[in-house]
Amino acid sequence: MANTTHERTHEGRAFADALAGKTCAPCKGGVAPLAPEAAAALARQLPDWELADRARVIARRFSFRNFGEALRFVARVGELAQAEGHHPDIRFGWGYARVSLQTKKIKGLHENDFIVAAKIDRLLASREDALDAALAMTFPASDPIAVGRPTSTEPPARPARKGKPGRRTKIAT
Repeated sequence: MANTTHERTHEGRAFADALAGKTCAPCKGGVAPLAPEAAAALARQLPDWELADRARVIARRFSFRNFGEALRFVARVGELAQAEGHHPDIRFGWGYARVSLQTKKIKGLHENDFIVAAKIDRLLASREDALDAALAMTFPASDPIAVGRPTSTEPPARPARKGKPGRRTKIAT
């Protein structure tokens, strides 16, 4: 029996969580890179990442509201990369960051690339969860303005006009 989309999504998340729970192992030269089929199988577990350069690189573009958010994200990815000892190529600017991973010693993909990708996804998810929590505290659902409900049944008052329409009012000097 075929898996449903929900089951595949749940399995994919479980696999990504399992990857994110691992630690990068030091990669020595002479190890063969993942075969394109193996890389494609791992990439399916991280659907926001794309295989590039004949399955030798995985990459993802992230969008942000401004330069500061992109910069903070890049700094967090840099800290993660240092901790893992596995360093992505990062390009960023106003409102975006592009992260690509490849194990340079083997000129291709290794499981470490997918581990770091899963951890970057987890970083982004934790950032979004924190933002949701902050917004919930700042704009509680009981606040009618925050949730876009009208605050009264009266139509808004129109500002009073000064002078007659179309006529200029002289200012005494």
